[in-house]
Amino acid sequence: MITKRDYYEVLDVDRNADDNDLKAHYRKLALKFHPDRNPGNKEAEEKFKEASEAYEVLRDPQKRNIYDQFGHQGLEGSGFSGFSGFEDIFSSFGGIFEDFFGFSSGRRSRSRAQKGADLRYDLSLSFMEAAFGTETEIDLEKIEVCPSCEGSVCEQGTYPETCRLCNGTGQVSRNQGFFTVRATCHHCRGNGQTIPHPCTTCRGSGQIRVNKKVAVKIPAGVDTGSRLRLTGEGEAGVYGGPPGDLYVFIHVESHDFFERDNTNVICQVEISFSQAALGDTITVSTLNGKKKLKIPKGTQHGDLFRFRGEGIPSLRSGKRGDQIVQTVIKTPINLNKKQAALLKEFAKIESGKLSNKLKNILKSGNAGAS
Repeated sequence: MITKRDYYEVLDVDRNADDNDLKAHYRKLALKFHPDRNPGNKEAEEKFKEASEAYEVLRDPQKRNIYDQFGHQGLEGSGFSGFSGFEDIFSSFGGIFEDFFGFSSGRRSRSRAQKGADLRYDLSLSFMEAAFGTETEIDLEKIEVCPSCEGSVCEQGTYPETCRLCNGTGQVSRNQGFFTVRATCHHCRGNGQTIPHPCTTCRGSGQIRVNKKVAVKIPAGVDTGSRLRLTGEGEAGVYGGPPGDLYVFIHVESHDFFERDNTNVICQVEISFSQAALGDTITVSTLNGKKKLKIPKGTQHGDLFRFRGEGIPSLRSGKRGDQIVQTVIKTPINLNKKQAALLKEFAKIESGKLSNKLKNILKSGNAGAS
């Protein structure tokens, strides 16, 4: 079993080294042990690989955190096992080597497949559409692979040609001191190929902008802030890469009668003074239609009643919340003579009850004093 040295020791930095320190120390080692400067030197190659592996871990906050806590075994458990060879190193650090040395990694830089850009769409739904779910279509402008050349960027019946300047390597070379300096070929831009007959439909880009209708299935229970992901409905990838994703952000409109509280719905119903005092059975609107509600005698303003399972489905469990009904007692106005007389009589009776209670209290108090 090969024992690896401590990465901080490899780069000769302390454990609190910042990005600038790491980069400076790695640059020094990379210059010293670069394979182009040490052709055939196996020891230098190993030191170059070791320094590159140490820098790869310590420059990445996530890898560095795992290493600081669990060491080399922690990294292996997370799936990182180092670089398999120089091509991996040059592929990962191509841009860094250009910063270090003023030239590219020393290996051909081929175009890599890249995932297409993700897209965002803001969708407004009615309260009921959000509660029960719905299916809809949205109009989207996006980039797709050119149907004429299928992304090849060549006119039909034609093919790319090997770059005559770099002979397909993507780079041109010159000697500079200890190094063989390889720069990106300006004629093919590093691709190693040129396109003598670009596709006329996409003008050699391999992509076109289109307007497309995308079907969206909205699950029951979504709310403002919910986000739906439609895999592969983003923009087309580059160099054969996969398309991006489409993220649909939900905005739910308010309702005239219902108000939402998580999976519960809340509503207010007006009842008359007599209904509150004597009790009654009323009809209340629910998400699923009309439902009877029994108002008991003596109901007060603001009392709450509950319809179990008449709320909104949970996105996770599908279980529906409740409907909570709050009573609002409406004070009568524009009374006719008979109604006014009855209420006055009721008020006298109430006043008489209070008066008798007060007399009894006073009488009781006087009896106690004697």
